[in-house]
Amino acid sequence: MTGQTVLLGMSGGVDSSVAAALLVEQGYRVQGVTLQVWEHEDESIAASKRWEERGCCKVGLARFVAQRLGIPHEVIDTREVFRAGVINDFLSGYLAGTTPNPCVRCNERVKLRSLLHLAEERRVDFVATGHYARIMEWQGQLSLHRACDSRKDQSYFLYRLNSAWLPKLLFPVGSMQKAEVWARAESLGLPADELKESQEICFVSHGDYRTFIEAEAPESKQEGNFVDPAGLILGRHDGIAYYTPGQRRGLGIATGQRLYVQRVDAATQTVVLGPEEDLFRSDCRVGEVNLFDETILTRSTEAQVKIRYATPAAPATVSPDRNDAMTVRFAAPQRALSPGQSAVFYDGDRVLGGGIIQAR
Repeated sequence: MTGQTVLLGMSGGVDSSVAAALLVEQGYRVQGVTLQVWEHEDESIAASKRWEERGCCKVGLARFVAQRLGIPHEVIDTREVFRAGVINDFLSGYLAGTTPNPCVRCNERVKLRSLLHLAEERRVDFVATGHYARIMEWQGQLSLHRACDSRKDQSYFLYRLNSAWLPKLLFPVGSMQKAEVWARAESLGLPADELKESQEICFVSHGDYRTFIEAEAPESKQEGNFVDPAGLILGRHDGIAYYTPGQRRGLGIATGQRLYVQRVDAATQTVVLGPEEDLFRSDCRVGEVNLFDETILTRSTEAQVKIRYATPAAPATVSPDRNDAMTVRFAAPQRALSPGQSAVFYDGDRVLGGGIIQAR
């Protein structure tokens, strides 16, 4: 029995719920916290709505789990910091013609930062979440590693964490398979039929991200030209914020061949279209770098590089570039390298670091 204290982020989902149960079993004194990052749950209609429909953070379900486990639970309003660090970044990124990843920013700027700050204020020993990742020792230092369940691994979303945070973090489900987690959830008596996987963009609960952008930033509706790589005008678009490299649907252009978004030029408000084969690139530049292993700043390093959460990591050489950036050269060309997305570097299961793909 450890007797040490843990501040656990509880979203009301299956993973953080099982994490809570595991920590209690291991003898930690657990304090559950739900960070309210978006809309508040409407308690007046809670009885008539499934928990999964009551906003992105299922507060009622988190409270239910905490009561069942006999641990304290509270809700902390972090909507302002979420708006500033995630929503505004998301909107400004698309308005500038890039494709940001809000989950990466949220973990870095809101979820773990807020929990760690609160733990420091309260002199709590650790912070825990239900993320699928592991913190392991490597050459005498703690390092972020992939989860045991490769299909659910979330280390891609955590690469921007400060390495100084690692000794304070616990990821209880990182060594488990998802099937094991579901089995534990059922043994807790959780309403399994109401639990579902988290949405990729938690604050886009209705429609798609384009609808959200139009509602939050009406200035995004700024028409411009679709052009081919040579600059020939092919038609008109609704606004660069609604297009991302690799996109084919919703273009409304008929030329006799399938066209895909190649790149978005914010300076000219143009969207460049071309054939699918032109989407493939062998290299990209990565800025806003965050590293767990700074030796890669001193030399070229062979690594596996993941350019999207749902895309397998690909062999590449990562080399230091000017202004603290990195150049990534892939062994085989990659499809639709998108400015604003993250490129994360791995050595096997160990996360070396990563950064934000920059425009060419």
